[in-house]
Parts: sequence; C-alpha cells; structure tokens
Amino acid sequence: MTEPDIRVGIVDDQELVRMGLRMMLDARERIEVVAEGSDGDEAIALAGAGSIDVLLMDVRMPRVDGIAATERIAGRPGAPRILVLTTFDLDEYAFDALRAGASGFLLKDARPDELVGAIRAVHAGDAALAPRITARMIEQFVEAPAERGAADDEQLAILTPREREILIAIGEGLTNDELAERFFLSVSTVKTHISRLLQKLDARDRVQLVILAYERGLVGG
Repeated sequence: MTEPDIRVGIVDDQELVRMGLRMMLDARERIEVVAEGSDGDEAIALAGAGSIDVLLMDVRMPRVDGIAATERIAGRPGAPRILVLTTFDLDEYAFDALRAGASGFLLKDARPDELVGAIRAVHAGDAALAPRITARMIEQFVEAPAERGAADDEQLAILTPREREILIAIGEGLTNDELAERFFLSVSTVKTHISRLLQKLDARDRVQLVILAYERGLVGG
C-alpha cells in the first residue's frame, strides 16, 4: 500500500522564498505543497483548516510573528507539526520556537536534502534541530544550567533506568531508528518508551523531551 503524501504549508512574508520552497518540494516524492501564507495570522487560519501535516514557518513576519503563531497553533487538537525556518542564527529564536511548540528548527541556508529530511522527520514524530542550534543549546545549558528543585528530581526518579537512558539519547538528538540501533530494540518498542516518557514527564511532544533533558542537566553536563 502506497503511503499518502505529506501535505505541507509554507508561511513566509517573502513571495520569492515561498516560490522557491514550493518548486523544490513539489519535485520531491510523497511531499505536496497544499497551502501558502504570508504572516502569522494566515498561518493560524491555514492550520485551522485541518488540511496540513507539516507547516513551514518563518520567524520574522508582519502583524503576528512566527513564534506567536506557533504558540497559538501548537496547543490545538490535531495541529500540524511546525518546522520553523529562519535566516537568523540566534539562540533566542530557536529556544522561543521550540518552547512555543515547534517540532523543529532549521536555518534557511539548509541544503534541500536537509529540509526534506526534516519535514519527513517531524511528520514521523521525530524532532528536527539544526546541528548549529543543538550545539548552541548544549553550550548555553552548560554555561548557565537551569535551577532544579525537589519536584524536578522526583519527576526524574519515577523513570526506569532504560527510560532515563532513552531520554538522554533523545536529548542528544537521536531519531527513533538510531535509538533502536543503540539500545538493540525494535522501533515499536522505542515508540512505546517514548510514549511512557511523554506521559510520565507531562511533556507535549518529543521536542519538550529534548528541552527537558537540557534543563535537567542530563545532556551537555
């Protein structure tokens, strides 16, 4: 049985950028660009229509920016996965986008194969983080680790040793396939562990697990 196309929406205030992304993605198998928007308000409307699987979101746009739009979209039931694209290699944009609910963050100078891979990854439930952004996250949390209280320690204490290992590996950026290979597990078993982690840690998605791993000092320390 043939897998359905991944339906992609593109939101960017520059028409030439949208056109370039559409031309590049339309040439790829199993990816179909189904909608475009030019600002955060239009992004929210497109997401609400329910016909998009992955939304490519610019950060700096008029009226409602990409971070605010991401926050409003991500909390809705059945919301599309959001992959933030920007030209600005600045920490605050990456962190704000991920905390707002984005499933990934890439710079606009990423190679076409990297972008396509990121779209497929977030659609499958993985996180997609640019290597430069991941490196900066590690540096920031090593230099200024978040303050942790007893409640944080108790939350981690309920994890099994294997769940803790998998949480650390997720923080390192491993995909489901890579987790399966590292721990000699099936992909379905990996997904079960991740579901339990999300439930136990009250995390919305995989990206929140990445952030939590950094904040709790499990990665980068």
